[in-house]
Amino acid sequence: MSGVTEGAKMPRILVVEDDEPLRSVLRQILERTGHEVAEAADGRAAMEIQRQKGADLVITDIIMPEVDGIETIMVLRREFPSVKIIAISGGSRVGPREFLNLARVLGAHRTLHKPFALQEMLDAVDELLGEGGASG
Repeated sequence: MSGVTEGAKMPRILVVEDDEPLRSVLRQILERTGHEVAEAADGRAAMEIQRQKGADLVITDIIMPEVDGIETIMVLRREFPSVKIIAISGGSRVGPREFLNLARVLGAHRTLHKPFALQEMLDAVDELLGEGGASG
């Protein structure tokens, strides 16, 4: 009687966030809930990781150095059309609502405004990965 079904694949999540403490907290929470997690500090590093490891879900900040979240979402949509995307932002000079609306238009499946409740993030992850039901 094993807790893990043989051959079962742990969902892979890529967390793209330039704020290291937030990135670390998200990784720890997601790992505790049974996900395999990779991290990147910006979109350029995220795309390298995605091309090598192929995450099922990408959680990306919008405002980041190097390659921002908007560009990251556009590249993900083009190169990995089946990957699920959650965009997060606290905004900058322009309000976060505008960034998150743009992220949704470009292909993000869910958007969360910082600060968000960790349960809100976990609910979005479960919804997008189809956990609790059959996933394809």
